Order: sequence, then C-alpha cells, then structure tokens
Amino acid sequence: MRHAYLLLLPLLTLAGTQAPAMQATQAATAANPEFDYPATSRQDLVETHFGVEVADPYRWLENDVREDSQVRDWVTAQNVVTDAYLGTLPGRDAFKTRITQLYDYERFGIPEKKGGRYFYTRNDGLQNQSVLYVREALNGEPRLLIDPNSWSKDGATALAEWVPSEDGQKLLYSVQDGGTDWRTVKVLDVATGQLLPDTVEWVKFSNLAWAKDGSGFYYSRFPEPKEGEKFQALNTDQAIYFHRLGTAQSDDVKIYATPDQPKRGHFAEVSDDGRWLIVTTSEGTDDKYAITLIDLSKAGAEPHKLIERLENNWSYIGNQGSTFYFATNKDAPRLRVVTLDVAQPNPTPVEIVAEDKATLDGASIVGGTLIASYLVDAKTEVRRFALDGTPKGTVSLPGIGTAMGFDGDKGDSETFFAFTSFATPTTIYRYDVATGEATPWAQPELKFDPASFDVSQHFYTSKDGTRVPMFVVKKKGVTGPAPTLLYGYGGFNVSLTPSYSATRIAWVEQGGVLAVANLRGGGEYGKAWHDAGRLGNKQNVFDDFIAAGEYLIAQGITGKDQLAIQGGSNGGLLVGAVVNQRPDLFAAALPAVGVMDMLRFDRFTAGRYWVDDYGHPSEEADFKYLLGYSPYHNIDSDVDYPPVLVTTADTDDRVVPGHSFKYVAAMQHADPEGAPHLIRIETRAGHGSGKPTDKIIEEYSDMWAFIARHTGLDVEGTAETSAP
Repeated sequence: MRHAYLLLLPLLTLAGTQAPAMQATQAATAANPEFDYPATSRQDLVETHFGVEVADPYRWLENDVREDSQVRDWVTAQNVVTDAYLGTLPGRDAFKTRITQLYDYERFGIPEKKGGRYFYTRNDGLQNQSVLYVREALNGEPRLLIDPNSWSKDGATALAEWVPSEDGQKLLYSVQDGGTDWRTVKVLDVATGQLLPDTVEWVKFSNLAWAKDGSGFYYSRFPEPKEGEKFQALNTDQAIYFHRLGTAQSDDVKIYATPDQPKRGHFAEVSDDGRWLIVTTSEGTDDKYAITLIDLSKAGAEPHKLIERLENNWSYIGNQGSTFYFATNKDAPRLRVVTLDVAQPNPTPVEIVAEDKATLDGASIVGGTLIASYLVDAKTEVRRFALDGTPKGTVSLPGIGTAMGFDGDKGDSETFFAFTSFATPTTIYRYDVATGEATPWAQPELKFDPASFDVSQHFYTSKDGTRVPMFVVKKKGVTGPAPTLLYGYGGFNVSLTPSYSATRIAWVEQGGVLAVANLRGGGEYGKAWHDAGRLGNKQNVFDDFIAAGEYLIAQGITGKDQLAIQGGSNGGLLVGAVVNQRPDLFAAALPAVGVMDMLRFDRFTAGRYWVDDYGHPSEEADFKYLLGYSPYHNIDSDVDYPPVLVTTADTDDRVVPGHSFKYVAAMQHADPEGAPHLIRIETRAGHGSGKPTDKIIEEYSDMWAFIARHTGLDVEGTAETSAP
C-alpha cells in the first residue's frame, strides 16, 4: 500500500441551476445517433499548475455516486445506452453459456493446518462466493464453517481474510460487502460453529494475527471516516491494535502508530515462537520497509527499531530464537535470504541464500527446510535449502506454470501448494518436506481438454531495444492472423505469471488468441525491471505494450484490424494511455477500473500510496510527466479512436469510479460520431475482489462479445444480427 501528498484545490461552482447530468452541451446534442450518448455537462473549470493551464470539465463526476443524485442519474443513463448496445452483439449469449459451463467445476483453496485441523475454501462451481470448510484430519469428512452465500441476496458480500488460531479452536475472519476494501472482523468457535460477540470495524489493508495463546488478535485500522466520506476519503493514520476476546472494540489497545507520520501504514505479524510482534511499516507501494519488534513476553515493552529506514524490502520468513530470516533486496536487486540476530544491538545481515539470476518471489520455513520460490522468465521454480543455506534440490512441479503456497509451521513437514497454468485449472498438492513427495490433494474435473491448446513464450524487442517476454495461448489448429486479446499491467512490481482463467479459455476456444506481455514496471526480473517502468520511466511500459502489439502483427499471429487490448487498475491506465498514443494499432480496448486522471489520483482513498510508481502531481517535474500521458487529459477531438468499453463499479474504493466516468465522458465528447465509446458500471461491486460469480460471468460475456464484434471473431453458436 502507498501514499502521496497534494494540496487539494477547491472545486469551482457549477454554472446554472440544472442538474449537471441533465445539462446538454453542443457536443452531446451532436452525439452519434447510433449510440445517443447521455448528455454530460461540462464545467468551465481551468486551473493553472506550474504555468500550465489544465481543463477539468468533468470534475463533478468525481462525486460519490451514493451521495450525489446527479452522478447517479448519469450512471443510470450511461448503463442504459451500454446495455442497449451490448444487447445487439451476436456473441454475447454464446459466451455467457460457455463461460458458465467452464466455471461450473469444483474449486479448492490451499488448506491451512492448525491444531490438527485443516481449513480450506471450496466452491462447487457456480456459487457466488466460496465456502469455508474444516476437516478434523487430512482426509476427514468436510464440515461447513462459513457460507457467505447466505449473507446477502445478491451474493455480493464475501468472506475475505481468515486465519485459524494456533490451536485450531477459533477462526478469525473478515467480511467484505459489495466489493469495498473496508472489512468487518468477526470470530467463530470452530467446534460449535457459533459466532462470538467480538466485532471489529474500520479495518482496511490489514493482516490478521492471532496471539499464540488465542487470547486475542492484532489488526490494523484507520480512524472512522466522516459521514459520507467512507468510499472517497484519503486513508491516513493507520494504527495497529490488539483486541482481547470477549471485550468491546472500544477497549482495544493501540499497540503501534506514527501520528507524526500519518502517511505510514503498519502491518503486524506474530513471530513463529510467539515472543515477538513484528511490525512492518511502509509509506507507498514500493517494497521499502521499516521493521519494528515488540517483545510480547514483557508487559509494556517498548518498540525496538530493527530496520529504521524505508530503503529496502525486508520480508519476514521465520525465526529460530533470536535468529530472524528475511528476504531482502538490500545489495541484491533480485533478492536474497539473510539472517539478523535480533539479540544484538545493531545486527549485521548474514547471507544465507545469495542473489540468483532468477528473481526470488517468496520463501517460507517448513519442516526445518527453507522453501524458496523463484521466477525464471515469469515461470515458477521452487528450490529447497537447509536453514544454513545449503542447497537441498528443487520441488518437482507438474509443468511450466505458477506455484503458490508452501506455508506451514516450521516443525511440521507437511505443507500444501497450488499449481496452475494457462490451460491447467488450479490443483492443490500436499507436499511432504521430508520425502520430497508431492501428491494431489484436490484436483478438478475439467470441462475441456488442456491438450487442445498451445501455450508458448515469445521474446520481442521494445522501442529502446529491451527484450520483453510474452506468453501466447491459442487453440491447436488456429493459424494466424486471428483475432487476438493482448493483456498487460506493467507496474507496482507485480509479476504476470501463467494462470488458468475460465473466461480466457472461452475466448481461446472460439478461435481467439490470448497474449500476456510481461512489461517493465512489473517484478518479473526484480527491482531493475520495476524501476525501468515507473516514475519518469513510465513511458517504457507503454512502449513495451505497443511493441507487443506490433510484434503480434509482424509475426502474423494477428492482423491490423484484429488486435484488442485489456488491462485493469494500473493496467486500465496502460490501456487508456496507449489508445491515446497509438489509436491506429488497436481494433478495440477494454480498460477496467483504470487510473485515468494522473493529476488527481492521490486525492482519493488509497491513491496517495501510488506516488511511488507514478510520482507526485504536486511536484513540477512529476506533474509535467504525468500530464504528458494521463489518459483523461490526452484525448484529442481530431483523432478517430477505436471502440472502447470501459468497466468499473460503484463501490470501487481502491480506484474510485470517477476516473472511469471522467475518461469516458471526455472520449464521448471528443469523438461523438465515431466508434462506440461506452462504459459498463457494475453495482454492488468494487475493484475486483469479492465479486460474485454471476457478476463475473455477465461482465466477461459483455466484454468478449464487444471485442469479438470489433476484431472479427466469428463466435460459434450465434446468429448474425445488425450492430453498429
């Protein structure tokens, strides 16, 4: 999580007395009759920043749709137009039918073992939310603990984070309503299934950590927002609290806070031996952490600064007494494993596992063994080490793909991991650390044949000569050029690795190609790869994505009028930026929940964290760079833009929907008689997590039908109808 500073400028009063959404403008009255876009009022709002005049005619669309009836009316009107257009698309029903079929298979989460019990999630296929079960033994009878599908009529209330107590007697869990990042934390008695009276509110961006004796738990929370600001106010002054079971939240003890540094966020873990509370502090999205230890064996112990400066990644792996294991990028851009002896006043890192050509992606200590996951050209490789760093071989994986998990108690040789790839749904494996044997624990029955797909990895050259990897997935027998969907993200040190998606398989089954580009800004090759795609280097991300599209065309994988692009969140920004920069290259675009106004992103909810990747709009050099690629500010009325379907949701309090509202309003105004520029606004949904299955199926059916129409994909099982 990360933050930023920018002085909030006052809004100018709207002229006139009509509701903004009802005020027609000259551009709106001339709108394409094929779509008849809703009339969207334009404010006469121009501000000067560092000598540059910047217009923001749609700022009123930043207002919360729950609180502002004018914005709500605009949202309703836009959805009417979008729904009408989507209803004309011939592939919509066929995609919905097939995605539903592909989703309808049993899915399991990675089990967590505590007190001899095994806790895990399961979805029978089409349940809107996965259900939490417990077994008394590895292969015991499953017993239902929590079914969130009963929590709301629309299925939009989800089970979010959950963690069993050390003895497996209690379960701590959080509730996510309508896709919001806010959480309500509750406690369940595992034996009886009864809910305890303990309830904790205003939790966000928090770990949940039990005290080893089960007396209570640690969590991070923000102050309660002012009335009407719950979904838009900046998140500051996060603090760590301890809640003792059986008491009211008002009695919770504040354990750690930095009131003199309100932008800092804090994350609490309890050490393996239960003695230490490990507080990880950050200020932005960069992996730059301070580490503070609190000795839980001494009442009222003062916090001890282990790592004081926010300069490097320090990720706690485990401890053996006073010897703490960390993954760090200090003096190792692709990370290494070190130990620190916290009994020493100024401990010096001791290298256990040196930096490798591959990027260290995570590590854990289970059964006296250090298990480390690496990324090798964006694919997982898992290696084993003794606790002194001596290599002990690798973990044999089922194929080329992504492995996740390997958590557990340091003295227990049993752990679990999940494996997935583009054509392989997630299978859960039990791994015996002592024998090195991995056996399937939960394996799905498939509704398709994975052998009918080709998955390949390509390397292409970006504008500045950088070699960039890209996965390409297609159905065997499909020859190019074919309609292709290119996906990218490129930011925040996030790595795109192979993973199964029922929605993507539905696209590929129809003869479409899927391409996933590992752009700079991600974490595939460590810190240097991330740094090459952020701040003043952000244009590299757009260049990498554009070069990926050009490569796909040059190689005959797709044609000039057959390439669609997709990205969400930071990837939505990516799509918006490249559509502005190369509108001729793309046949259709799907920007989802994107950061579209790069001058005001840091003024809402979690936006202040993102300055680590984007920079500070309040600083002149950053401002000018941000203005140069901001999707909202770089739409030109003299350009023919490709068809665009923007997707967002009314409860997105990560990237507030005003970003998408303003962007699509500007595009409709600039190009009213061109290709369709539409927005699909989901209700009772947020940035993505917790979204119910039925909403996912509907949304992807709409998106795939939209790009199929505009890339020329002939969707089987549909009758051709007239569409603009």
